[in-house]
Amino acid sequence: MATTKQETYYVGGVKMDRPFKLRRLGHFGFNVFKMDESVHFYRDLLGFKMSDMNNFAANPERAKLLKEKGIGDARGRFFHYGGDHHAFVLFPKDALDVMRGGSTELTINQITWQVGSLAEVVNAIDYFQKQGVHINRSGRDMPGSNWHTYIVDPDNHTNELYYGMEQIGWEGRSKPLDMHYRKFNEAPELPQMSEEAELVEAKEKGIDVESGFLDTYELPANHDVEGVLLARPFKITKIGPVNIFVDNVAASVDFYTKNMGFILTEETEYMGEKFAFLRIAAEHHTLGLWPKSLREKLNMSGHTTSAAFGIEVGSYAQLRNGVAFLRENGIEVRDVPEELRPGVDYAVHAIDPDGHAVMLYYYMEQLGWQGMPRPRDQRRKMGDWPETLDAMSDTYMDQVYQGPLGKLT
Repeated sequence: MATTKQETYYVGGVKMDRPFKLRRLGHFGFNVFKMDESVHFYRDLLGFKMSDMNNFAANPERAKLLKEKGIGDARGRFFHYGGDHHAFVLFPKDALDVMRGGSTELTINQITWQVGSLAEVVNAIDYFQKQGVHINRSGRDMPGSNWHTYIVDPDNHTNELYYGMEQIGWEGRSKPLDMHYRKFNEAPELPQMSEEAELVEAKEKGIDVESGFLDTYELPANHDVEGVLLARPFKITKIGPVNIFVDNVAASVDFYTKNMGFILTEETEYMGEKFAFLRIAAEHHTLGLWPKSLREKLNMSGHTTSAAFGIEVGSYAQLRNGVAFLRENGIEVRDVPEELRPGVDYAVHAIDPDGHAVMLYYYMEQLGWQGMPRPRDQRRKMGDWPETLDAMSDTYMDQVYQGPLGKLT
């Protein structure tokens, strides 16, 4: 990796070591073989709502190639659980393998980090180039309307820095296809018009701004979730952490801390190997780095470098009821050793149709201004699942979901 003299950057008027600051995990996705079964798992059982589709066969030449290879459905699906256009995506792996000319064990579509402004995205491009970090592409994607730049880590996982995700309102509709004319395939010049100005411009062009995609399918709302009837006994409140298998944990820690600004919170040891857990905000960790050498011993799928994708639900009661709900619907649910979930107490791995582990939990330890995690001997030990738990000092302090526990968003 190229080295440069340490520079000082101003991010919103604050001195920092990089010209950007990662704020949160924005969205995540898998490339899957079993698309229909995966849609059922993530949409019907976990509760993500579909916000859009993207047909990779829309290009005639690409459509011809996919047809020759016997690929029928080449549509990517975008999902949300709140106001962001998408927090999760499912893309067809067989179609992507054909378009890319080969198959790999990388089924993580991308790991996406939100920054605070468009200027941070654009300034990050020059920063990464100076650091010798490979940039895949930059610009603005549709659907979703987010400005971005894509880089890769030492194990070829795609990381996206983005700003400006399209918001879906109470009616649950995304932007119509006709508004995608503001897509960019390269880094934009600054400044750009605002989202409000784009909306005004679209109306002036005669575009029906209320004609976007609407997901209307839903299971019967027959579960009382703390006073609200929902289709399942829990509600997603946050995504993350993301845990990935890497060839060299130390090298990956170096990449994510030096280039992207992550902070190492804690290291654990399991089966004789070290695991690293890193953060970007107040939660204990947002990214876990697991040694790939243990993938088989941990009984994890060998076809992916995803160790576990985290989904937080609204309460311990929702988690407890959700585990029972998933088991009743035929989903394999596994316990998680505490060394693999530091800062999290009660949690399980639910296995999706392609073999990916999804970590369901309700609590993430919060770090104060001193930046120190809770001592391990003071953490709650996960045993039998009691009906109720005693509160800890930071119980529910990481809940960021806002809005009614309703149908559309």
